[in-house]
Amino acid sequence: MRPPMQGAFSRETALADFILPHALPGALNGRDGIKLLSLDCFDTLLWRDTHAPKDLFGALPETTVTQRQWAEERARLAAELREKRGEVSIEEIYRELLPNGCADMRTAGVRNEIDAEAAHCFAFRPTVELMRTAKSRGLQVIIVSDTYLNPDQLRGLIAAAAGDDVAALIDRVFCSATYGKAKSEGLYEFVLEELTVKPHEILHIGDNKRADVGGVAPFGVHTLHLKQFAESTEQRLRLEAAVGTMLHPAASEIALTHQPHRAALSVEEPVIADQAEAFGFATLGPVLHGFDRWLADEAEALQAKHGGKVHHVFLMRDGHLPQLMYQARSGQAGHAVEISRFTATASTFVDAEAVQRYLEIEVEGDPVVVARQMLLPKDEVEAIVKKLPRGNAAIRGQAFFNAITTPSRIRRIVKASTAFAERLVAHVRRTVDPQPGDTLMLVDLGYNGSVQNEIEALLVRSFGVHIAGRYLLLREQFRAGYDKRGFIGHDHYDGYTLEALCTNVAVLEQLCTAAQGSVVDYAADGAAIRKGNSIKSRQSAIRERIQAGAIRFARTQAEITIRSASVNHAAMWRRGAAAVMGRLMYMPVAEELAVLGQFEHDVNLGVDNTVALFDSEIARKGLRQRGLFYMKGADRMYLPAELQGEGLALKLSLLAHKRFGLALKYADFIDQTISLPLIVADGRDVSTGNVTATPTHDGYYIAPIPVGDCRFSVGIQFGQLFDYVQVDSVTFMPVDRFLSDKAVADNGETEGNPSLEGMTQAAPHLFHCADEYSFMMVPPPPRQGDRQMMLAVVFRPIARREAKPAPATHNVLLANGASA
Repeated sequence: MRPPMQGAFSRETALADFILPHALPGALNGRDGIKLLSLDCFDTLLWRDTHAPKDLFGALPETTVTQRQWAEERARLAAELREKRGEVSIEEIYRELLPNGCADMRTAGVRNEIDAEAAHCFAFRPTVELMRTAKSRGLQVIIVSDTYLNPDQLRGLIAAAAGDDVAALIDRVFCSATYGKAKSEGLYEFVLEELTVKPHEILHIGDNKRADVGGVAPFGVHTLHLKQFAESTEQRLRLEAAVGTMLHPAASEIALTHQPHRAALSVEEPVIADQAEAFGFATLGPVLHGFDRWLADEAEALQAKHGGKVHHVFLMRDGHLPQLMYQARSGQAGHAVEISRFTATASTFVDAEAVQRYLEIEVEGDPVVVARQMLLPKDEVEAIVKKLPRGNAAIRGQAFFNAITTPSRIRRIVKASTAFAERLVAHVRRTVDPQPGDTLMLVDLGYNGSVQNEIEALLVRSFGVHIAGRYLLLREQFRAGYDKRGFIGHDHYDGYTLEALCTNVAVLEQLCTAAQGSVVDYAADGAAIRKGNSIKSRQSAIRERIQAGAIRFARTQAEITIRSASVNHAAMWRRGAAAVMGRLMYMPVAEELAVLGQFEHDVNLGVDNTVALFDSEIARKGLRQRGLFYMKGADRMYLPAELQGEGLALKLSLLAHKRFGLALKYADFIDQTISLPLIVADGRDVSTGNVTATPTHDGYYIAPIPVGDCRFSVGIQFGQLFDYVQVDSVTFMPVDRFLSDKAVADNGETEGNPSLEGMTQAAPHLFHCADEYSFMMVPPPPRQGDRQMMLAVVFRPIARREAKPAPATHNVLLANGASA
């Protein structure tokens, strides 16, 4: 055996370089002395569609992932004990997996695994380009792989996954299973013995630094470490794998954690300088690309079913980016039809029953919004609202219902709606001009398909066409009975999963929308009439760069892989896209939030309301006051973004709660309490007692102290328990607001004005209690009639007061030796 080379080659090892994936085709440039190109196989030449190699074991029939892992562990242990051999063959693994199986069963198991690998592997195009360059220069190309396959099996896998032409570029294949040693254990020593070139004439490239550099460079071979991903990309992929596992429980014969976008990320993301474009490429791109591939399949199926022409009708504004992705793939424009929830609903009031049905659903909504939706003039809306009684919501709702449903008012609503519907039809004719028998494939993000629900009957009646709604994310609130399907929808996901993904869908809407105002009406010729765009121009510019990144992904993805074996692309991209979307919605990373920090959301209901996507200050306050359950009713658009900086555990808890519909309550999260001593005084009497403080978040507790109708002052005797205590807030609020699940911006809070007795402020919010008699006295706020109020004290113990030792006792010895 040849010993490891020393001297100059050890210095070469210390200087070993790396290469990024996009630079692979030029790896031989400037290396004129190289005569042989040596490549690792997996994650260098062949890449998988899964996050980790073990995830592919999920595709094996009648075998769990853990069973396959245990079998390999046992085989390696046996080889080490019996033969001092670190590497094993796949046949040895299947002998452990099927200890009582016959030879035919084990052979079939091996074949199934190799077939599964072929279905989920592809050749990485930059590596193949490098191999072709090497062959054009007259170099030999070899594969040196740490694998339990033998050379014939590995070459066959390469041919099955990437094609015979790629396999033909390879002169020889070396596998660790053949020699019983991995690269890190000296495999390359055997490789060199079988080659006719000298070590310094070889360039070896692989993704595992320990194996492909540390195990190869000591022999005098030039090495390059292929760095697949930046650390930030690796983190996103890990989080996506975790989210994907929660969204997709293990299913029989389906690989785990599909990530078909890995190769595109590795090549293109490092060369994108703009942060917004990189965000669109890495996160939005895989989701919308998968959706677009699915739309192509759906259009083909609709064509076969109905005949005629299938029109891609993208509903603006949220259908804007799906249309751009379609244009990038097909080279066709599609149809951008501007139909909002407002205009769709405005066209539906065909009779008194339709008006009443709408009012019954929306009676608790804002009367101004509801009345304007029914196309009543502004001055008439103001007059109706002005006459509504104040106070009880039910009485107010009934009065509004009665005001709208007078016969004369209903006649005017129906007349206005009929004319509106005619203008909407003119808009569709102007934009699409479908012929009888055609199919209008309505494309939107989703998620209930409300526009389709409202306009389907109108479009079928007006044009004699078929209507098919195709949505990125579909979670119907009721079974409409129409032709609706979701790329991520009821066909493949349960209701809790869909609800979890819909909860934060506002962020996706803002990233996909067009930079224009929402349509509110149409001219007689069908031209769209829009309201002013309330979104800032800076936000629109950022969004356009994000969308450019998504389109860049689609173009890169189409060119980066070489694959021969067939695979269920629709399922793979669906599962991968769901994981990416879920990760963005529940575990956004800092770079993404830096881009999204200035975004606002347009509610798209014919009014000028915009809402900030997230507000970290509200989250910090809510978490300290109420814990994670503040989010249950918080009026926010992108709640998990507010948890940035609060730790992964909180985000995982939120995702698990939503994904599985867990019936947990606030009390279930309380595993310890503090009994906080109080002094209560009303000016005449003083009493003492205790209140139970419960944990919220980050070590904070909340003590809810009833103060009735603001007659009581409260002294909080912190000194009995703590030397140092951090007091975050001391506020009064109505009891009914505190007990409500709804966290609103104005919950009737008023700041308390405490005085200190024996307590000194050591730093902002931090107080030192001089002794056990130290307390904080809080006088009541001004009375609000007989409304019951409470004092909410949010605090965090810093240093607990140590109990004083008991006085020492001494036994008195009596003369007879007894003690007393």
